[in-house]
Amino acid sequence: MSRLDVFINRMVSQRACLDHAAARTADFSGPVFELGLGNGRTYHHMRETMPGRDIFVFERAVAAHPDSTPADEMLILGDVRETLVEALARFGPTVALIHADLGGHNLSKNDAFARLVSPLIEPLLALGGLMVSSDRMYFERLQEQELPPEAVPGRCFIYG
Repeated sequence: MSRLDVFINRMVSQRACLDHAAARTADFSGPVFELGLGNGRTYHHMRETMPGRDIFVFERAVAAHPDSTPADEMLILGDVRETLVEALARFGPTVALIHADLGGHNLSKNDAFARLVSPLIEPLLALGGLMVSSDRMYFERLQEQELPPEAVPGRCFIYG
């Protein structure tokens, strides 16, 4: 499979999983977290599909397109290993939906990072909340959920 095909499958799956998770958590009152802004495409999509939701973005340094950059009060800057701990103190277990696309092209580094941040993410989710990730995660209580039909297995994961 070409790298272009892998990228397309990832993007199609990411959109399908995010839309599915947004619909399932639409009635939740808690915030939404976007872990990793990158160029901001996913954040922009989340704003379009979840109007009125508080979407907090976690990023080391902003380098996104201006149309895809959150307002300062919705941006949490720093190393996610530290900012997630701070977020738990600030928000508690109230987050309706968390999306993470934190990995790069090195699969073993992605897996190691997922193992590191999984225990920091899990306590943030509200009861019934969902986690959408581009990488397999390692949770104690959250279970991998069935993907929507449009998603390509292995390209995106949903936990709840």
